[in-house]
Amino acid sequence: MIKCIATDMDGTLLNSVQQISQENKEAILKAQAQGIEVVVATGRSYQEARYVLDAVGLQCPVIGVNGAEVRAKDGEVLATVPIDKKIARKAAEKLTESDVYFEAYTNKGTYSVDLEKAVSILVDIVVSANPDVNQEEVIHAAGARVRDGLVHPIESYDLLFANEEVQLYKFLAFSFDSERLEAVSTVLHDLGDLSISSSGHENLEITNKNAQKGIALEAFVKARGIELAETMAVGDSFNDVSMLERVGRAVAMGNAAYEIKSLCDVITATNDEHGVGKAIVEVL
Repeated sequence: MIKCIATDMDGTLLNSVQQISQENKEAILKAQAQGIEVVVATGRSYQEARYVLDAVGLQCPVIGVNGAEVRAKDGEVLATVPIDKKIARKAAEKLTESDVYFEAYTNKGTYSVDLEKAVSILVDIVVSANPDVNQEEVIHAAGARVRDGLVHPIESYDLLFANEEVQLYKFLAFSFDSERLEAVSTVLHDLGDLSISSSGHENLEITNKNAQKGIALEAFVKARGIELAETMAVGDSFNDVSMLERVGRAVAMGNAAYEIKSLCDVITATNDEHGVGKAIVEVL
């Protein structure tokens, strides 16, 4: 019997215009009504995750920033796994030297040294992956990151490294040059104590080696007296692997990469076909 359901957000719970469909919402509410714990496990910050959850009136615990931060349903911080500041500074230097744009995710919010690029890159990624989508809708949705204060401007990331109150959770790096991303990924691996994953072909997600969705989910269910064998996870990309490999029922989205599908027990519909909702209804 499934007692906990963990779902990724982008490419999974969210459709191609970054929204939670009514079908997915209703399935989550049905699961919660039956006493099943539904937790969102995402590379997003808590603030960006809550932004889309609040839009449809859903309340869920959030494993955020790939496991670097875990929050209860009411927003209480339950656990954090930051990157060591010295290693973070070195990683930032390597990304800058490689001319790769990146954003910094912290306990104080998400920061960018180039807000225009923060929006334009997201638009390019969504449109390239969904060529039939309404581009104006995507631009408006992406712009919300800045308009609603989900991403903050900063002159230099050195200001974050120097602030003792700031915990560095993740660097999210973007490039449409796959060879450049691969090269910098290799360099970052050599720094040690880092986990390098991705949620798409155009990005790298750099966290503490212990900040992974699967590790965080394992601790989350254990604290609630739930076994991993009683847990279902749904995902579409490589930053979901650590949780898909651990759970009793692993579900790949219809739009997931072949490598992700090959790891899973079940393949559901795509994110534009309410795949998460269908996967949930199947186990209720």
